[in-house]
Amino acid sequence: MHAPQIQLLPAFADHQPDLFRKKLHVNPDMFDFILDHTSSHLIFQNNSPNCQLPVALQLAIFLNCAGHYGNVISPEDMRQWAGVSIGSVINCTNRVMIALLDLHDDFIFFLGADDSELARVREFIEVQMCAAWQNGIFVANGSAMKLMTKPSLYRETFYDRKCNYLLNCQVSGQQIDPMGDLPVAAARRDASQPPNHRLWAWTSGQRS
Repeated sequence: MHAPQIQLLPAFADHQPDLFRKKLHVNPDMFDFILDHTSSHLIFQNNSPNCQLPVALQLAIFLNCAGHYGNVISPEDMRQWAGVSIGSVINCTNRVMIALLDLHDDFIFFLGADDSELARVREFIEVQMCAAWQNGIFVANGSAMKLMTKPSLYRETFYDRKCNYLLNCQVSGQQIDPMGDLPVAAARRDASQPPNHRLWAWTSGQRS
């Protein structure tokens, strides 16, 4: 008889946060932040004599499911890890999803051009990465775009693990040197400074 592994999470959070992140894919502080903002949601309240699991356990089950896919995280595996029934795994996952979706507009939005957080991002980019890129606020490489129908050329090549036909968005701003001998660093520096734009999006991709 094995005890469920979910009870190790508090010890991981205090002494081995890397193991906590490996299992739930968030830092302990972020877990507490999400818990504080979702625990009062009505979905976690009911009039049934059968009480729900603590919200912290439900959130842990959801994050474990969300951070893995395939046979690694089947309902049976989650049942053994959390020490609950398969039905509880499904119910916990659904409840947390509802609570998070209701908070979508509060936490997922584009920052304004004069936002103080955006200013800190620019400072970080200038110091830690490339000074010429400090006004770029987005990085997109490989974003998936769903196709309406199966392509006629290289048909199954576009089929992914989620049973969709997709194209990866790979866009780059690049200055072409006609002689072909412009150093890469110089090309990136020149291409990364669009004229007359105070705020812009830097995206990068690889040629295939």
